[in-house]
Amino acid sequence: MNELLMAGMTDTGRVRNQNEDSIAVVPEAGLAVVADGMGGHQAGEVASKLAVEVITRHMIDVLTGTAAKGETGMELKSVGDAIQLANRAVYDLARERPEYNGMGSTVVMTVFHGDKICVGHVGDSRLYRFRDGLLEQVTQDHSVVQELVSRGLVTAEEARQSVNKNLVTRALGVDPGVTPDVSEHLLQNEDIYLLCSDGLNDVLADGDIEMMLIEHRRQLDDAVQHMIDMANERGGPDNISVILIRTGQVFEQNREALELLRNQV
Repeated sequence: MNELLMAGMTDTGRVRNQNEDSIAVVPEAGLAVVADGMGGHQAGEVASKLAVEVITRHMIDVLTGTAAKGETGMELKSVGDAIQLANRAVYDLARERPEYNGMGSTVVMTVFHGDKICVGHVGDSRLYRFRDGLLEQVTQDHSVVQELVSRGLVTAEEARQSVNKNLVTRALGVDPGVTPDVSEHLLQNEDIYLLCSDGLNDVLADGDIEMMLIEHRRQLDDAVQHMIDMANERGGPDNISVILIRTGQVFEQNREALELLRNQV
């Protein structure tokens, strides 16, 4: 199976006046990105949009070049490089424009290649994997409450209820450099991967998400819509972004499609 199925959507929610989340879904490149911006006066929206644009452009350039040269093994390094470039772009713009002072963004991204998935993230936007009917969180939040969980001082459920659950310890644009978590994992046939902003997982427990994937795993668009609808039914306190990806055991980028994309971004 050399097919990658993706579905993604971002929603303002029921409380916020604007959507500061941004997403990218690029099946031809095996690329998906979710960014959750922060900062007043639309600065969060600017930060997340810029981060997604920089990451998408860099990855398409890299993947186009490696496909043309027949190179392999560059994806993992490129993920880290893309996040660093996005961090610098957000940081520089915040320094250039006083109205954007203090803006930043989380990010989580995936790149599929061959029989592997490369993952990069900064902040508390997440990647989950649904395999053999079970949901597992792949990324670990860069947040104050996650540090408490890791030290055994609070439980995961207590962390979900904490008033400090949205305090991140890393974000794009805060400093000139950032340290992303980057990893690589083997694919299995019929894996489903979920990228989301905290507007989803702050409201829906992992069990809720797991049940939706069990019920709607064959209709990714329906699953995305149901997740967003349920988050909104439970108050929709934040922007909500969801990307679902189902893949086989092997995926190869489409060289011709990548060349077309490269001319568009």
